[in-house]
Amino acid sequence: MRIASVASAFPEYYYKQEILTEALKNDWRHRLSNPDILDRLDESMQVEGRYLVEPIDYYEKLTTWGQANNTWIAHALELGEESLCKALHKAGLVPKDLGAIFVTSVTGIAAPSLDARLVNRMGLSPNIKRIPIFGLGCVAGAAGISRAADYVKAYPDQAAALLSVELCSLTLQRDDLSMAHLISALLFGDGAAATIVTGSDRKADGPEILATKSSFYLHSEKVMGWDISEKGFRIVLSPEVPEMVTKHLGKDVDAFLAENGAKRSDIKSWIMHTGGPKVLEATATALGITADDLSASWACLRRVGNISSTSVLLVLEDVYSNRRPEPGSLSILAAMGPGFCAELVLLRW
Repeated sequence: MRIASVASAFPEYYYKQEILTEALKNDWRHRLSNPDILDRLDESMQVEGRYLVEPIDYYEKLTTWGQANNTWIAHALELGEESLCKALHKAGLVPKDLGAIFVTSVTGIAAPSLDARLVNRMGLSPNIKRIPIFGLGCVAGAAGISRAADYVKAYPDQAAALLSVELCSLTLQRDDLSMAHLISALLFGDGAAATIVTGSDRKADGPEILATKSSFYLHSEKVMGWDISEKGFRIVLSPEVPEMVTKHLGKDVDAFLAENGAKRSDIKSWIMHTGGPKVLEATATALGITADDLSASWACLRRVGNISSTSVLLVLEDVYSNRRPEPGSLSILAAMGPGFCAELVLLRW
């Protein structure tokens, strides 16, 4: 099993972080007791800019969840098709070559799901197996690779696609002044990425998927996720997230590597979900590594912010294209998210 390709797609609107922060300050100036808190939070985010699917002033017109979700469907299909077409081209495949498609998003909903609509738009096989995934949040990029690997392990002559589309800007709740939402509004952005996973009977370039592992942390449902109201998605983001990373990630990675005859010192590159500054710092602490070891994740965070499940695929794309390890090297690809949980993937280049 190999990751044959990975490709991203972004909306046309990219804003420097200071412009986005100023727009939020203007909107919330008369409702926040201390609007300058946004400047202090923004400074701690270490984000230089983010993509939005619509111009800034468009968000003032969104007054219902239905409006936001219809916007999500339209843009998710455009960005999803673009990123999947790029990934297929890089892998030397055409749409009808796919045996299965996994689609993950936690920023909108559709029935028929995005994958069904892409069958018609892209000319995917009418016999393709469709697996839409909702609710995994940030962990879904790594979990989706794992599930695609499970599929091609059972069908080694086939190729499966994972598509992640996250349009976090459309979850903005303008009357939610909680600290969790202020952080979310300054951290999350929009984008999509797709990766192609091929079975062992197919020739492909790219890292080999040696093993995967899922870890669920009991009784931690309130650490991260959404509360759903008549206005849509309301962020749940506990200050406990970095603590959960520090507490669990290192021992989970060690156990996973031991199961596969390896140890932490064997890992030559770390392909980790961006999270945020505190999450990346906690990741380094948990794994006993440095910020330089997470340079691809930090670069992604600075460039586009956190894009939920898409982020780890963007880090993978950067490593794949610009920081490719030596042949035979081992990498860990990992993400954590609602549950609270982790997904680990062991790669060999």
